[in-house]
Amino acid sequence: MAKEAFRIEKDSLGEVRVPIDKLWGAQTQRSLEHFNIGPELFSPHMIRAYAMIKKAAALVNHKDGDLDEQKRDLICQVCDEVLAGKHDREFPLHVWMGGSGTQFNMNVNEVIANRSCQIAGLPLGSKTFIHPNDHVNQSQSSNDTFPSAMLIATAIETHTFLFILENLRDAMKRKEDEWMGIIKIGRTHLQDATPLSLGQEFSGYTQLLTDNIQWIRESLTKLYELPLGGTAVGTGLNAPQDFDIHAIQYIATFTNLPFIPAPNKFATIGSHDALVNLSGNLKTLANTLTKIANDIRLLTCGPRCGIHELYFPQNEPGSSIMPGKVNPTQCEAMTMVAIQIIANDLAVTLGGCGGHLELNVYKPLIMYNVLHSLRLLQNSCTNFRRFLIEGLQPNRKQIEMFLNRSLMLITALTPEIGYDNACKVAQYAHDHHLTLKEAAITLGFVTAEQFDAIVDPKKMI
Repeated sequence: MAKEAFRIEKDSLGEVRVPIDKLWGAQTQRSLEHFNIGPELFSPHMIRAYAMIKKAAALVNHKDGDLDEQKRDLICQVCDEVLAGKHDREFPLHVWMGGSGTQFNMNVNEVIANRSCQIAGLPLGSKTFIHPNDHVNQSQSSNDTFPSAMLIATAIETHTFLFILENLRDAMKRKEDEWMGIIKIGRTHLQDATPLSLGQEFSGYTQLLTDNIQWIRESLTKLYELPLGGTAVGTGLNAPQDFDIHAIQYIATFTNLPFIPAPNKFATIGSHDALVNLSGNLKTLANTLTKIANDIRLLTCGPRCGIHELYFPQNEPGSSIMPGKVNPTQCEAMTMVAIQIIANDLAVTLGGCGGHLELNVYKPLIMYNVLHSLRLLQNSCTNFRRFLIEGLQPNRKQIEMFLNRSLMLITALTPEIGYDNACKVAQYAHDHHLTLKEAAITLGFVTAEQFDAIVDPKKMI
């Protein structure tokens, strides 16, 4: 790039050349050069969360008499622009940076300061008017703003995801209710077992999702506790009294979520157990979703040489060589996502172990993986509901055929003829290709009328 395409900005280490058309400043540019690692950039959710923090800080600093009205208004105006997504390209930093997220905090500070100068008709980098540290970062530190932004972004995304997960659970509940009267053979160890209804089978999935919703909702409580106002190590140095209370009240208003000051800021700056806890609950959900997807994959396998008790929606051709083949791809996508969630949780757990003394320096790692998990789950649970669960249909003919052929219906006869004799009936029926009724009558254990009265699948569920 030609020399005239750059402007000179300064920070505490000296001069830095910054692209002339960019709103960021020296420290952002240094991060771009020193931490250009991988394709992962900061989430827009972190950008929005930081804009809320900077706006809330400007409002409180003005109220305390430490920021004049013009600066407050300009900072708030730019924060509103950021919240509207107008400057997303001005936040180009990679996730893999310093562990406190200082460079990202300074990216936000510089963009807000330079855009304020631009609005005021001053050259970019005019720090004498609005300074990224003295004014935009006033009463704050990266050490309390970055974890606060992590918690704000995660809480918002978790609320969005809970709505999606509830929709999936409700779709499952509709299938449960619709299919409660369809009696089918159960399977344990992948072998024939006693009957249950298809609705009962799906009621298990409904309950698993309901439990996960509860656990995730409970984890939100600690996400609402923000360390904002703790500044560098949790003591609140350079922040006015009650800054945290007033700033967080604004954030609660912006988000319509019950954010409060953390009761102990040393804990929430030096450790991120609230996010580790949420990630663990997302991992548990991944286990549940894997169970459901794998069960449906088994129940739909076929169509002629498998169980095929369920029809799944025919969304796309399944093979480039086998004509007419269609695969349970929504189950496959869901289980791959689940594996990624489990892997993300390991990264979050290990990052959570990185709290040394007064600061955890794995904040970007934790932030990236938690938000990544939430985003994957939002998309996959939506698709799983729309393109699989809502279109599932029972194969009644196949279900009835398996039910009538099952040898495990003999379990209902056990109290009448005893376990050992019931085993003889089942084995005799299997060896001689007879029905259970035919075998029991042939062996003389019951009459036809007795068998029909006792071995009734409807009574067995």
